[in-house]
Amino acid sequence: MSTEKELNYRFYMHRQEGFVYTSYDQEFSRYRAISSGDVETVRKQLIGMKERFKKGSFQSGKGVLSDDPVRNIRYHMIVSVAVISRICVENGMPQDVAYNLSDIYIRRADSCNSEEAIIDMMAEMQTDFAERMRDIRRSNGVVSGRIRKCVDYIYEHLGDKLTIEKTAAYLGIDPSYLSKLFVRETGVTWRRFIIAARVNIARNMLMYSDFSTTDIALSLGFSSQSAFIAAFREETGCTPAVFRKEHKEKVL
Repeated sequence: MSTEKELNYRFYMHRQEGFVYTSYDQEFSRYRAISSGDVETVRKQLIGMKERFKKGSFQSGKGVLSDDPVRNIRYHMIVSVAVISRICVENGMPQDVAYNLSDIYIRRADSCNSEEAIIDMMAEMQTDFAERMRDIRRSNGVVSGRIRKCVDYIYEHLGDKLTIEKTAAYLGIDPSYLSKLFVRETGVTWRRFIIAARVNIARNMLMYSDFSTTDIALSLGFSSQSAFIAAFREETGCTPAVFRKEHKEKVL
């Protein structure tokens, strides 16, 4: 089905209304602040975004994606997180982390019933991505292609019995060299990175799913439920059961 007629009509209406899309450079300057981990700039931008929303000018420079106001902002949020996640991958965020974060925020936005709630969700999403990119840059993590490939391999195999020997064989390097290189580039040991990654995913599973702690432990490659509980307590200061009780209630 041709879109030419509709496209020309929209061009005509935009000229009549004096509508101009936000420039490409201006739009992507916001995304670049996120992907560079510039949390302070991102927070300032978000203050401006919320002020524009309160004044009714949030849509300035943006297309109308739906006649329903809530659905319209939800669609814009989905477009935003899709672009942000891919730009962050290009700048060092592991692909599985970025795409899973994207899915999490889209699902959260899907349950929002007001424009303001989605705006708040958009602000939370952008801050989350920016803070994670800041931490990646602070630790000098994932600066080399080899370690980026290593981190991607870890996330792709978190549910398996990961060993540094298997990981090194996948990368085609010596395990001892990989161990030293990983610490030098990420600031943490290979084992500590894996535990933190597993616990981080477990947090989301505890908040947004009804899987038992045993199922979560096994799906994330922990040898037993007790090993999962010990690692989770070491990372967060509380047990998975306490964490779920305190945080799941907040997101219901």
